[in-house]
Amino acid sequence: MSAPILLTGGTGTLGHLIAPILRENGHDVRILSRSPHKPADGIELTIGDLSTGDGIAAAVSGVDTIVHCAGTQQGDDEKTHTLTQAALATGRRPHLVYISVVGANRVPVITRIDRTMFGYFASKRAAEEIVTGSGLPWTTLRATQFHDLTLTAVQAMAKLPIVPVPSGTRFQPVDAREVAARLVELALGEPAGTVRDFAGPRIYPMKELLRTYLAATGKHRLLMPMRLPVNAARAIREGANLAPERTIGRRTWESFLAERVST
Repeated sequence: MSAPILLTGGTGTLGHLIAPILRENGHDVRILSRSPHKPADGIELTIGDLSTGDGIAAAVSGVDTIVHCAGTQQGDDEKTHTLTQAALATGRRPHLVYISVVGANRVPVITRIDRTMFGYFASKRAAEEIVTGSGLPWTTLRATQFHDLTLTAVQAMAKLPIVPVPSGTRFQPVDAREVAARLVELALGEPAGTVRDFAGPRIYPMKELLRTYLAATGKHRLLMPMRLPVNAARAIREGANLAPERTIGRRTWESFLAERVST
């Protein structure tokens, strides 16, 4: 009987897509969750918290592969450190597969304002460094922003009657299902270090993402350009969060909106 694959963040945007793909490939899955719920067939649920370390030793016990998708705006490095130390303590040296973000190594997060607005990049970069120096065999994939998270952002912005739009900012949204399939491919392969980026098929100015969302929902808002004078924003205006040479994803933002949003 083969060892289960441990999946952190298994109920999140990306993680909940990975588990069924692993099952389709004939692998048992162990999902790390902070709260109990009924798992699907062939999926084992283990309760633990990466913030406190509770239950993590049991979660990593007996696994040879970990797909690490649990992530938050802050504290990714501390949680990843907790995970890697528990994995090392098993003596098995499981293959750790980590999902990061394009631009983690290029977007400088220096000031307090940077951290408030773009702390996600710094959090991911810090976690990458923990993975690299962990002593475990590892693979890291950087992906551009998921359609789902882009939708959450424009929905929040569109609640305002006048929407401030950071000028010059562009994004390259990618379908989470496509990234999930790539992560499974990497998890079932040999440790590969930092692999090539995975990006969506098109690059959009932020105002275009908003306009297409507003058109899809039948809403009308005034868009007001706004320039953010912070280090991270400057890097993003220069394309640090993009991977134009890695347009691997096929599903467009427009196709995603057509499925998820209606007037």
